[in-house]
Amino acid sequence: MEPQYSFCTSADGTRIAYAVYGSGPPLLYFPGPQLGMDARFSLPEARAYFDALAARALLVTFDRRGTGASTRDVDDRSTDAEACDVEAVADAAGLRSFALFAETMYEAIGAVRLRQRIDRLVLWCPSAIMEFHEAARTYRENWSYARRVLVGIFFPDGPVTLQRAYSQAMKDSVSAETAAMFMEAQAGVDWDALWPTLTAPALVLGREYVTALKQDILRVTGLLPNGQLRFLSGRIFGPYPGHEPVVDAVFEFMGLNDPAVASAKPTSLPPGMTAILFLDIAGSTELTTRLGDDAYRERERALDTELRKAIRDAGGAPVEGKVLGDGIMAVFTAARQAIDAALACRELGDAAGLPLHLGIHAGDVVREGNNVHGGAVQVASRVQGAAAPGEILVSQTVRDLARTSAGVAFEDRGEHALKGIDEPQRLFAVRDE
Repeated sequence: MEPQYSFCTSADGTRIAYAVYGSGPPLLYFPGPQLGMDARFSLPEARAYFDALAARALLVTFDRRGTGASTRDVDDRSTDAEACDVEAVADAAGLRSFALFAETMYEAIGAVRLRQRIDRLVLWCPSAIMEFHEAARTYRENWSYARRVLVGIFFPDGPVTLQRAYSQAMKDSVSAETAAMFMEAQAGVDWDALWPTLTAPALVLGREYVTALKQDILRVTGLLPNGQLRFLSGRIFGPYPGHEPVVDAVFEFMGLNDPAVASAKPTSLPPGMTAILFLDIAGSTELTTRLGDDAYRERERALDTELRKAIRDAGGAPVEGKVLGDGIMAVFTAARQAIDAALACRELGDAAGLPLHLGIHAGDVVREGNNVHGGAVQVASRVQGAAAPGEILVSQTVRDLARTSAGVAFEDRGEHALKGIDEPQRLFAVRDE
């Protein structure tokens, strides 16, 4: 299991490196500013932590602007610019709704910009008692000394090998000037005004014996509309080493300790001949205008959860890779499974007042990480695009595979010229019998 690196571009043209890692429900990990991805994944203690998260979640993380493999020479390190960066990463990774892990308090800025898409928010040790300007001055005057101080805070009990490796990783990942500018950006934030705007269910995590921060962490939790607090054992400042209780708490909060949810991980996307279902919400732009952003997103988020459950109940696996818009792609080992899922999803969409376009094709696919691709996937997407609201269209391949199935019939809709597909495709509408 290796992170798959890619690049995206933020609103101001800054190039941001990001990685997609593991499988399961999406977790966007907003890292602290000290380490780039190469450094994080090269430290054994950090790698064990991220491997554990990626075992049950589709982990998406990135290098902050000015750090790691992202553009290093940037003038704008403001909170607004960084919020745009995390939005660009979420878009590039195809994350419509997700849990967000903010590794330090500062990363909550990204949560504000993305709050309509965040299902769950995890905040690690959020506290604003640090002297930000004083820290920035120290970084500029003596970065080597500042790094030694930081590793002593992060890992007060060692081991020395980790302290030294972490200090070198910081030196490789970020300059003294960039680290100082990150600190100064935090000084200008009205944190007490920010916390009440984060309305998603929030889990605040801290360490039991990091006593200097306890009171402020308690205060922050009280400002969150749906916040809950858990102190974990230990006195190290970060989530690793000793990451196991951190990961357990995150998974419990995400519902991944529930056997019904844990079994939903797409750990066995079928290779070879596969039935592929695409669906999305019809007229989402108009619905957003009519309902309002908040009401539409709340309704869409609830429907998304129900649709994914219906897909799994029918024997399919929602693909947690890049799917654009208000859509889901799912794969099945049988055409009839895909049709049953489509029928159930159509009923759920109608009941929610969010009618769906649904399309199914079957063919060979190539599995790559948490996604599938190939010509059959493209055809399935185009079949779905030809469907009217509330309609299930299937290719002739699917109709031939499922034509003898009881309880379902097909209405011939003739040949269609589908965008990007060389040959016309005969499509059929699914009718209940």
